[in-house]
Amino acid sequence: MTDELQKLFGPPARVKLLRLFLFNPRSAYTLPDAAKRARVPDEEAHREIALFARIGLVERTKRAPVRWGLNTHFEYVAALQNLLLNAPARSRDIVARIRAAGAFKLVILSGIFVGEWEGRLDLFLVGDRIKERKLRECIRALEAEIGKEVRYALLLSEDFLYRLNMNDKLVRDVLDYSHRIVLDRLGTGLK
Repeated sequence: MTDELQKLFGPPARVKLLRLFLFNPRSAYTLPDAAKRARVPDEEAHREIALFARIGLVERTKRAPVRWGLNTHFEYVAALQNLLLNAPARSRDIVARIRAAGAFKLVILSGIFVGEWEGRLDLFLVGDRIKERKLRECIRALEAEIGKEVRYALLLSEDFLYRLNMNDKLVRDVLDYSHRIVLDRLGTGLK
Protein backbone atom coordinates (compact mmCIF):
# COMPACT_ATOMS: atom_id res chain seq x y z
CA MET A 1 0.00 0.00 0.00
CA THR A 2 1.41 3.37 -0.99
CA ASP A 3 1.58 5.78 1.91
CA GLU A 4 -0.34 8.94 0.98
CA LEU A 5 1.79 10.90 3.42
CA GLN A 6 4.84 10.21 1.28
CA LYS A 7 3.13 12.04 -1.54
CA LEU A 8 2.39 14.97 0.76
CA PHE A 9 5.75 15.21 2.54
CA GLY A 10 8.09 14.42 -0.33
CA PRO A 11 10.60 11.59 -0.63
CA PRO A 12 9.82 8.33 1.19
CA ALA A 13 13.09 8.71 3.10
CA ARG A 14 11.80 11.94 4.66
CA VAL A 15 8.65 10.30 6.00
CA LYS A 16 10.57 7.30 7.34
CA LEU A 17 13.12 9.51 9.10
CA LEU A 18 10.41 11.82 10.45
CA ARG A 19 8.70 8.81 11.99
CA LEU A 20 11.99 7.52 13.39
CA PHE A 21 12.67 10.75 15.27
CA LEU A 22 9.08 11.61 16.21
CA PHE A 23 8.24 8.18 17.61
CA ASN A 24 11.51 7.76 19.51
CA PRO A 25 11.77 11.13 21.26
CA ARG A 26 14.24 9.91 23.89
CA SER A 27 16.68 8.34 21.42
CA ALA A 28 19.58 9.86 19.51
CA TYR A 29 21.10 8.33 16.38
CA THR A 30 24.27 8.62 14.36
CA LEU A 31 23.63 9.21 10.65
CA PRO A 32 24.44 5.60 9.65
CA ASP A 33 22.28 4.22 12.48
CA ALA A 34 19.32 6.43 11.51
CA ALA A 35 19.69 5.35 7.87
CA LYS A 36 19.82 1.69 8.83
CA ARG A 37 16.83 1.86 11.18
CA ALA A 38 14.71 3.78 8.66
CA ARG A 39 15.94 1.57 5.79
CA VAL A 40 17.08 4.46 3.62
CA PRO A 41 20.43 5.12 1.88
CA ASP A 42 23.04 7.03 3.91
CA GLU A 43 23.12 9.95 1.45
CA GLU A 44 19.37 10.49 1.69
CA ALA A 45 19.51 10.24 5.49
CA HIS A 46 22.25 12.87 5.58
CA ARG A 47 20.27 15.24 3.34
CA GLU A 48 16.99 14.83 5.27
CA ILE A 49 18.56 15.10 8.74
CA ALA A 50 20.36 18.29 7.63
CA LEU A 51 16.96 19.66 6.57
CA PHE A 52 15.42 18.66 9.94
CA ALA A 53 18.29 20.39 11.76
CA ARG A 54 17.83 23.61 9.76
CA ILE A 55 14.16 23.87 10.73
CA GLY A 56 14.86 22.91 14.35
CA LEU A 57 13.10 19.54 14.42
CA VAL A 58 16.24 17.65 15.45
CA GLU A 59 19.29 18.73 17.40
CA ARG A 60 22.82 17.46 17.90
CA THR A 61 23.70 15.80 21.16
CA LYS A 62 26.81 16.94 22.96
CA ARG A 63 28.50 13.55 23.06
CA ALA A 64 30.75 11.95 20.48
CA PRO A 65 30.17 10.53 17.96
CA VAL A 66 27.70 13.06 16.59
CA ARG A 67 24.15 11.92 17.25
CA TRP A 68 20.86 13.51 16.31
CA GLY A 69 17.74 13.49 18.46
CA LEU A 70 14.28 15.02 18.41
CA ASN A 71 14.02 18.60 19.66
CA THR A 72 11.03 18.05 21.95
CA HIS A 73 10.50 21.82 22.15
CA PHE A 74 9.74 22.05 18.43
CA GLU A 75 6.22 23.49 18.34
CA TYR A 76 4.70 20.96 15.92
CA VAL A 77 5.95 17.73 17.51
CA ALA A 78 2.55 16.53 18.80
CA ALA A 79 0.75 17.46 15.58
CA LEU A 80 3.34 15.67 13.44
CA GLN A 81 3.23 12.58 15.65
CA ASN A 82 -0.54 12.30 15.29
CA LEU A 83 -0.46 12.95 11.56
CA LEU A 84 2.39 10.58 10.76
CA LEU A 85 1.11 7.73 12.87
CA ASN A 86 -1.96 7.71 10.63
CA ALA A 87 -3.67 5.19 12.91
CA PRO A 88 -6.86 4.59 10.87
CA ALA A 89 -4.90 3.57 7.77
CA ARG A 90 -2.43 1.57 9.85
CA SER A 91 -5.17 -0.53 11.48
CA ARG A 92 -6.47 -1.70 8.08
CA ASP A 93 -2.93 -2.17 6.84
CA ILE A 94 -1.70 -4.26 9.78
CA VAL A 95 -4.23 -7.05 9.35
CA ALA A 96 -3.48 -7.27 5.63
CA ARG A 97 0.28 -7.33 6.26
CA ILE A 98 0.29 -10.11 8.85
CA ARG A 99 -2.31 -12.30 7.14
CA ALA A 100 0.43 -14.26 5.32
CA ALA A 101 2.03 -15.26 8.65
CA GLY A 102 -0.85 -17.48 9.78
CA ALA A 103 -4.50 -17.77 10.77
CA PHE A 104 -5.13 -14.80 13.05
CA LYS A 105 -8.27 -14.84 15.14
CA LEU A 106 -7.89 -11.63 17.15
CA VAL A 107 -5.86 -8.48 16.50
CA ILE A 108 -5.90 -5.68 19.07
CA LEU A 109 -4.10 -2.37 18.64
CA SER A 110 -2.95 -0.46 21.69
CA GLY A 111 0.00 1.67 22.75
CA ILE A 112 1.37 3.75 19.89
CA PHE A 113 -1.55 2.84 17.61
CA VAL A 114 -4.04 4.54 19.94
CA GLY A 115 -1.82 7.52 20.77
CA GLU A 116 -0.29 6.25 24.01
CA TRP A 117 3.43 6.64 23.41
CA GLU A 118 4.50 5.04 26.69
CA GLY A 119 2.17 2.02 26.53
CA ARG A 120 3.59 -1.40 27.38
CA LEU A 121 2.21 -3.20 24.32
CA ASP A 122 1.34 -1.95 20.84
CA LEU A 123 -0.03 -5.05 19.14
CA PHE A 124 -1.78 -8.06 20.68
CA LEU A 125 -2.17 -11.04 18.35
CA VAL A 126 -4.05 -14.29 18.78
CA GLY A 127 -3.99 -17.03 16.21
CA ASP A 128 -3.14 -20.56 15.19
CA ARG A 129 -0.58 -22.06 12.81
CA ILE A 130 1.50 -18.88 12.99
CA LYS A 131 4.79 -18.76 11.09
CA GLU A 132 6.82 -16.80 13.61
CA ARG A 133 9.68 -15.99 11.24
CA LYS A 134 7.26 -14.56 8.69
CA LEU A 135 5.48 -12.59 11.43
CA ARG A 136 8.80 -11.11 12.63
CA GLU A 137 9.57 -10.04 9.04
CA CYS A 138 6.16 -8.34 8.78
CA ILE A 139 6.67 -6.59 12.12
CA ARG A 140 10.20 -5.42 11.13
CA ALA A 141 8.85 -3.94 7.89
CA LEU A 142 6.13 -2.15 9.84
CA GLU A 143 8.71 -0.85 12.32
CA ALA A 144 10.81 0.59 9.50
CA GLU A 145 7.80 2.46 8.15
CA ILE A 146 6.56 3.67 11.50
CA GLY A 147 10.02 4.44 12.81
CA LYS A 148 9.44 2.82 16.18
CA GLU A 149 9.87 -0.63 17.61
CA VAL A 150 6.51 -2.36 17.79
CA ARG A 151 6.03 -4.22 21.05
CA TYR A 152 3.76 -7.18 20.42
CA ALA A 153 2.50 -10.35 22.07
CA LEU A 154 1.37 -13.50 20.31
CA LEU A 155 -0.83 -16.18 21.87
CA LEU A 156 -2.44 -19.31 20.50
CA SER A 157 -6.26 -19.18 20.50
CA GLU A 158 -6.54 -21.81 23.21
CA ASP A 159 -4.02 -20.00 25.43
CA PHE A 160 -5.79 -16.69 24.97
CA LEU A 161 -9.21 -18.06 25.93
CA TYR A 162 -7.70 -19.72 29.01
CA ARG A 163 -5.92 -16.51 30.02
CA LEU A 164 -9.04 -14.43 29.38
CA ASN A 165 -11.08 -16.64 31.71
CA MET A 166 -8.32 -16.52 34.36
CA ASN A 167 -8.07 -12.70 34.23
CA ASP A 168 -4.43 -12.95 33.22
CA LYS A 169 -2.40 -9.77 33.79
CA LEU A 170 -1.18 -9.47 30.19
CA VAL A 171 -4.69 -9.79 28.79
CA ARG A 172 -6.10 -7.39 31.41
CA ASP A 173 -3.33 -4.85 30.68
CA VAL A 174 -4.42 -4.78 27.04
CA LEU A 175 -8.18 -4.80 27.60
CA ASP A 176 -8.34 -2.44 30.59
CA TYR A 177 -6.53 0.40 28.81
CA SER A 178 -7.05 2.18 25.50
CA HIS A 179 -7.20 -0.31 22.67
CA ARG A 180 -8.95 -0.97 19.38
CA ILE A 181 -10.00 -4.41 18.16
CA VAL A 182 -9.48 -4.60 14.40
CA LEU A 183 -10.13 -8.31 13.93
CA ASP A 184 -12.21 -10.66 16.11
CA ARG A 185 -12.91 -14.10 14.65
CA LEU A 186 -13.19 -15.66 18.12
CA GLY A 187 -16.51 -13.95 18.76
CA THR A 188 -15.38 -12.88 22.23
CA GLY A 189 -17.65 -9.85 22.34
CA LEU A 190 -14.78 -7.77 23.68
CA LYS A 191 -14.89 -4.03 23.17
